[in-house]
Amino acid sequence: MSFTAEVRDELARCEPTCEYCGLATLAALTRVCGTLSIAGPGSYRLAVATETGAVARTMIALTHSVLKLKTEFTVRRSVLHKVRNYLITLPDQPGLDKALVLLGILDRRGGLVTGIPRHVVSRPCCRLSYIRGALIAGGFVADPRGDFHLEIAVQGEEFAQALAALIAQEGVKARVNRRRAAYAVYIKSAEDICRLLQAVGASRSVGDIQEARAMKSVKNDVNRRVNAEVANQTRSAGAAQHQLELIAELRARGLRDTLPRALADFCDLREAYPDLSLRDLGQMAEPPLSKSALYHRVLRLEKLLEEG
Repeated sequence: MSFTAEVRDELARCEPTCEYCGLATLAALTRVCGTLSIAGPGSYRLAVATETGAVARTMIALTHSVLKLKTEFTVRRSVLHKVRNYLITLPDQPGLDKALVLLGILDRRGGLVTGIPRHVVSRPCCRLSYIRGALIAGGFVADPRGDFHLEIAVQGEEFAQALAALIAQEGVKARVNRRRAAYAVYIKSAEDICRLLQAVGASRSVGDIQEARAMKSVKNDVNRRVNAEVANQTRSAGAAQHQLELIAELRARGLRDTLPRALADFCDLREAYPDLSLRDLGQMAEPPLSKSALYHRVLRLEKLLEEG
């Protein structure tokens, strides 16, 4: 099961907080993945097609418990993709027109609603239930072992902006991006993703994300330390090679045997331990010398060559 499917399944099992929360969840489900057909004045048909079992279960359960309407359920299998496809249909029936107004799909005059009606999300708990329904219907949450990404695919810019504004009321910044004929309401911040999922009831999924964040933090810290160590070793190796070249140049000019005792001792040390850093090289001296003391001797060797 994908991480998205796990999140959807967890959200579908959340219990409503108040008697109107079920309506808010159902309103989001039908709005995000439903298709409304109009056969004539007052004659409607609502269909929800999904490949997600959590969507199908939630849609049927809430339609029966909240709206008291009849549903038709069909299971189809895609020959191409070899996956199940669920079709839940609310056929034309008494009370469907009023239910569409209640769900915020139609206004009282029979026109299509483009945003999110206030009456559906008037309470804080219902607002969270609406967001939960949108996530169940069209949500995608990337596997936290990879990049952190959450998005909800919806139709219509006005609805996308309204959903982003609804999420913003939970202290989470969601952005809207056009995807061909659809829109994506998305969040990239791991902290914001966790805050939103925690608010809508996906605490188990939040735990999985936080565990993945911790693992990433450890891996990143190890990588930084390794990279820093490799860089230090590369610099040390380059510096040691430069010092060996200085000594070779001094010998070529006949200056190697005329060096003061301190410089001659440094040359002997460097030639004896060509791979050590200055810090480690100083520990091999008798008595031990600091990195600064050895560095000044390197500068003196460079100056000798410049003057010679």
